[in-house]
Amino acid sequence: MSQPGICFTLYTRNGCHLCEDMRWQLVEMQKERGFEFNEIDIDADPELEKRYGTLIPVLALGEKVLCNYYLDPVAVNETLARE
Repeated sequence: MSQPGICFTLYTRNGCHLCEDMRWQLVEMQKERGFEFNEIDIDADPELEKRYGTLIPVLALGEKVLCNYYLDPVAVNETLARE
């Protein structure tokens, strides 16, 4: 099932093992669901670093945060079903 036009944002930083875990899980889900995601390093933007700081990784769709620290596949699937 493909989800054209759906593009999540994954906020991360270098050296974050939880970020690597969430990225890997998203890639695996992406194979089945066909959505896209962009990865943004919060350390490159002081405003993002201030907003997300120690909450990373953070997965969002637009301004809505779906999960942080660990991937919530239920939240991702519910979002894909609504969009």
